[in-house]
Amino acid sequence: MSTTFEAAAAARPGSPERALFDGDTGSFPLELRQALVRLLRGPYIDGAAEPALWTTILNHTVSLQQYLSEIFLLLTVDPDRKIALLSPAGVDAVHTQPIVARKPLRREETLLALRLRVLLDRHAGTGTDVGISRAGAREILAEHRQPGSVDDKRLDEQTDAALARLLNLKLIVPTELAGEYRVSNALALALPFDSIDQIPAYLAALDKDTGDALDLEPAGDDQEESAEEILP
Repeated sequence: MSTTFEAAAAARPGSPERALFDGDTGSFPLELRQALVRLLRGPYIDGAAEPALWTTILNHTVSLQQYLSEIFLLLTVDPDRKIALLSPAGVDAVHTQPIVARKPLRREETLLALRLRVLLDRHAGTGTDVGISRAGAREILAEHRQPGSVDDKRLDEQTDAALARLLNLKLIVPTELAGEYRVSNALALALPFDSIDQIPAYLAALDKDTGDALDLEPAGDDQEESAEEILP
């Protein structure tokens, strides 16, 4: 007897005219397959930078989500920010692991990301980009420095490491000016807060903690990182 998955596959056979390689049994057209690959590669799709890809995602959101649900991934599409990204579904009930393991941000990375999220929301609807400089990032982390635990040299190292991680995730993007960055709209979707009013309490809690902070990693982050940056 055929399984449910096999029955579904038999009900949707690939179209010969859409075959892109020997043995191709897929039913999606080329542009839809390309959209899937880009979503899976991550960390997100910026519709302003890739308008054709963005249009494909908007036109085929239902089909994309149906496919991604098969591998326990959720598609989030924000039409206002023009950002689309994937996140692992909560699959504890079916006793399986998500296809993409999420790596938690460290304390300083989380502090910086949360403060930038507040700035991003305050500028929402203004049509202006939100920027952050290295000096500004250092100042943010200095405000949350625990007395006696971090000297100036270590603060500089933490600032550079936090900026590098957010750059790696493309939550901030470089500009033409050295040490100046633009905050991506994807940052708002990467943080699990319904309202920025929740953030001050979380920041206060972080000030009392020195461990890993928050599981914010978008699915599809395939960038290499050193072992020092990833805690067990």
